Amino acid sequence: MTDHAVMPWSTADIADALEQGLRHCAGVDDAEHAVYGFDTLDEVGLHPMLAEALAVPGWGVWPERRYPGHWHKTKKSEGLRCDLVLTPDNLPLRDLEARATLFGQQPAADPDEAYWLEVKTVAQFETDGPFKRYSAELLSPVMKDVTKLWNDGVIRHAGLALVLFTADAEVADHDLLAWHTKCLDKGLPVRPPSVRGFPITDRVGNGWCAVAVFGVRG
Repeated sequence: MTDHAVMPWSTADIADALEQGLRHCAGVDDAEHAVYGFDTLDEVGLHPMLAEALAVPGWGVWPERRYPGHWHKTKKSEGLRCDLVLTPDNLPLRDLEARATLFGQQPAADPDEAYWLEVKTVAQFETDGPFKRYSAELLSPVMKDVTKLWNDGVIRHAGLALVLFTADAEVADHDLLAWHTKCLDKGLPVRPPSVRGFPITDRVGNGWCAVAVFGVRG
């Protein structure tokens, strides 16, 4: 047991933090009169922005951490990794293998106290026109992320953040509902999302940014 209070994780709080961070990015693009906005970045390019946004409430944000179920693998480079792991009070994430060592006695959050967050960003339009694989990218890979979170026997708090860049709010709302319905049809344990959204300057066809955080039952 740890001696710090366990964080009552809330998808609404996570969605709020992501929305505020991305609103800031949109404002920076507008102030700089950027030719292309943050909606044209690839997923890896957006991760630092999302991590910075999630650090504002005081959470620890740890990118690309191995799933606890893969910690038994000898090489640190082996095993599935989670995009972002959040810990309360800016604590480090405890390595279960180090529990019996001096380092293991330092204040840290156990894996079952952390919030394991997979992230997927998909844009309806790219710099060269409509993204032809928009629907395919939204469905198959994202559902695989849900399955990874669900199947890990240690994780108790988990979620999926979908960041969609679409022509308008109506498209985003429709696609998020369709995605959630397909997850339920497949028996995946995905809770109703906390959804946030705001208009962005249309530079390539995207006029709306939607952030949806779906809790995944452990």
